[in-house]
Amino acid sequence: MCFILQKWKRRAPMFLVSSCVIMISLLLSGQVWRTMQSSGHRFRDVEHHPLLAENDSYDSSSSEADMAERVWFIRDGCGMVCAIMTWLLVVYADFVVTFVMLLPSKDFWYSVINGVLFNCLAVLALSSHLRTMLTDPGAVPKGNATKEYMDNLQLKPGEVIYKCPKCCSIKPERAHHCSICKRCIRKMDHHCPWVNNCVGEKNQRFFVLFTMYIALISAHALILCGFQFFSCVRGQWTECSDFSPPVTVILMIFLCLEGFLFLTFTAVMFGTQIHSICNDETEIERLKSEKPTWERRLRWEGMKSVFGGQPSLLWINPFAGFRIRQILLRSKKGGPEFSV
Repeated sequence: MCFILQKWKRRAPMFLVSSCVIMISLLLSGQVWRTMQSSGHRFRDVEHHPLLAENDSYDSSSSEADMAERVWFIRDGCGMVCAIMTWLLVVYADFVVTFVMLLPSKDFWYSVINGVLFNCLAVLALSSHLRTMLTDPGAVPKGNATKEYMDNLQLKPGEVIYKCPKCCSIKPERAHHCSICKRCIRKMDHHCPWVNNCVGEKNQRFFVLFTMYIALISAHALILCGFQFFSCVRGQWTECSDFSPPVTVILMIFLCLEGFLFLTFTAVMFGTQIHSICNDETEIERLKSEKPTWERRLRWEGMKSVFGGQPSLLWINPFAGFRIRQILLRSKKGGPEFSV
């Protein structure tokens, strides 16, 4: 009994730190789920329409109230399964790192520092995932190809506009139709099932952060697995973990496989996204070899257009622009939760 109490005293601080970080993650996840797509944000689609002049207007008062109460979410079975799998894999990695490798460690500061670092990166990764999944990627208003809207455009003689026959909307430049979202998306890069959403003009920043943080926690998990294997082989397997040696080995092998696959995939995606942003060319435009008819924003100009403003810590913060007060007001007001 005394032996158990001594072990608990040694591990209690690390357990409390890990529990606090996980609780903060769950609270932030619940807040992001009710995300901050206010009517002003959603209707930038109309305000920034390239075919509209500064004095033109588009009457959308009938749908504005409905859109203000909704959160962007794609009800796609495959995408929802992939999104849930992503969360479960991150939670599994956090469990193995915290309870199999760090809590049994005899080095207190090694456990605390690595535990806090890994859990913070996991919170940032999952928050970036939610922001990517629940942010409107830049959908063109559905059904705006009406005669009244055409008249408001004040087109010049001979000027050509394009109408999408699938969603009955006027397609801005660089917009493409997504068959899963069933909408035309501005600067659509691709549809990613792992985030259950398109990656487009308004959520590409969060997708880049998601791939970056997943790659970081994958690399961190692999490094910790290497140290753990070394310490267990060097000492006694029964002392390096609270689990039995076979269970410990199986859990760590699965974590190594998961970490290697996720690190490879997300590192490649991160590099691809940064390359696309610096060249101001989406993946669809690259695959279709579309000749640019727009003024390209290369390198830093492209990065600033996606991440916003001058380089700062806000670039790597998935909570930038997140307003808790606005969410609390909307949660009290209630309303439907899904926009698609």
